[in-house]
Amino acid sequence: MYRKLALPALLAGCILITPVNAVESLPFASERALPATQWRPLDIVFSCPPPAKANPFDVSFQATLTGPDGTQLVIPGFYDGDDRYLVRVTLPAAGEWSLKTASSLAPLEGRSGRISVTAAREGRHGPIVVRVDKPRQFAHADGSGYFPIAFEADWLFALDAENPDDIPKTRTLLTQLAANGFNQIILNVFAYDVVWHRDPKLDPQFDYGRPRVFPFGGNNTAPQHGTLAVKFFQRYDRVIAELDRLGLVAHVMIYVWNKQVAWPPADSDDDNRYFDYVVKRYQAFPNLIWDISKEATGYGHNDNDYITRRIKRLHALAAHQRLVTVHDHGYCDAFPEMVDFISVQNWKPEIWNVMMNVGTKHPKLPALNIENGGYERGPFRVFDGAYLNPETLLDRAYLCAFAGAFPSYYWQDAAWSVVIHDPGSLPEADRPRLNYYRHMATLVQRAGLSELEPAPKFSNVGFCLSNNRDRFVYYLLPHTSSIYLQLGEARNKPLKSTWFNPLSGEFRDAGQPANAPSQCFYPPNETQSWVLSVELKDS
Repeated sequence: MYRKLALPALLAGCILITPVNAVESLPFASERALPATQWRPLDIVFSCPPPAKANPFDVSFQATLTGPDGTQLVIPGFYDGDDRYLVRVTLPAAGEWSLKTASSLAPLEGRSGRISVTAAREGRHGPIVVRVDKPRQFAHADGSGYFPIAFEADWLFALDAENPDDIPKTRTLLTQLAANGFNQIILNVFAYDVVWHRDPKLDPQFDYGRPRVFPFGGNNTAPQHGTLAVKFFQRYDRVIAELDRLGLVAHVMIYVWNKQVAWPPADSDDDNRYFDYVVKRYQAFPNLIWDISKEATGYGHNDNDYITRRIKRLHALAAHQRLVTVHDHGYCDAFPEMVDFISVQNWKPEIWNVMMNVGTKHPKLPALNIENGGYERGPFRVFDGAYLNPETLLDRAYLCAFAGAFPSYYWQDAAWSVVIHDPGSLPEADRPRLNYYRHMATLVQRAGLSELEPAPKFSNVGFCLSNNRDRFVYYLLPHTSSIYLQLGEARNKPLKSTWFNPLSGEFRDAGQPANAPSQCFYPPNETQSWVLSVELKDS
């Protein structure tokens, strides 16, 4: 039913979860079957000293897992410090799986074992896939719906990166986002600092620019690219695992070029080592989406060929085939065969037309407007972009959705290096209007937007989604005085109509149209946007 089935979960039993190791962990055992759960990640731990005269991150190590139906997954292992090599795996099906390792290190070569996988527990739906029946829509691997409402938090990795014991700031922010309808978080593996000026009023406790942590040896000022900082990645594990626990998709951007990171030279051994390690370490998470780089081909760092080589390299390593995109519309538009969905960065005022054109050109791929120029203001000014008003940002999000695409949202005081991790504690006037997106999520579910497609032919104004049969949903911008439905032969059928207030989340009966033959509706007021849902009845 679905085009791209990603791999999913694993294990329990003598499970070890420590503050550093956020993923369930089991020591490898050949004499008994390791217990596991479908669509739940687990680390299988192999104790083995690294080679004395070689880079431990360059050791060849993999495990071949064979499922009850003969499915084979070749999972690359990775070095986790302290004489530990891990195979991180998430299994897609219940039943008995066999495991056999291969390695350039003798103690890791030819180890055989078994894994007994029980069916997924309630609430775990598997990785995100693209629907075959509606290829511009997403779903979970179990068939349940997934309508992305994304939130960008590039520096999420930094909030608790120096806390060895817990991630309280990260948890606070993510819990509030999940409670307000967001279900995808866009974040970097690492970013160093912004290129614009800091607000002189900025409270230092919220400034995460120039972090002391670094994914390589040394630091960003004096990098040692030949090695990797295992502790950095162990603590990053906690962030991805917390996202998974809360049901949030981790849209991970592996690189970013304009945030002053001291990256190794492109295509160098050090670059490849970093990239491979990220892929090996995070590919098993069922909530993962890959993004090669934020603004991938900008700033002169590389070109399209480099991005293509990165994607091919990822696919060669990643048995868990999570979805892949690139934060660069130019690349996605030119090479749609390389990505699983189109990412669009576009500030144009006519955003509905922009996203409609993307859908027309790429009808077999979903589209995410990953950055639309709207950055809601907060107590500290960070980067203004083109649109600051929360209602304007909400309109742009709805216009993306009513063009058959998906929205993302930026709040200036969480999108980049300034992060207020507890926005709910702010005075009302300073809080971001996260509740607007909770209301959007309610509408998505109640109106079944995932089953509808753009259908502008059904009204004289507004933006319409429809199943082209008996359900019509319209978005009306502020100062719209009336809407005339254009339902053709269906115009004389009885209907049920409902107004939805995107600002309050309120639904109200819209009654029957005025001037019945022409099916005219008048919004409750003209000062804000409204959604009108219409359902035709047989009698």
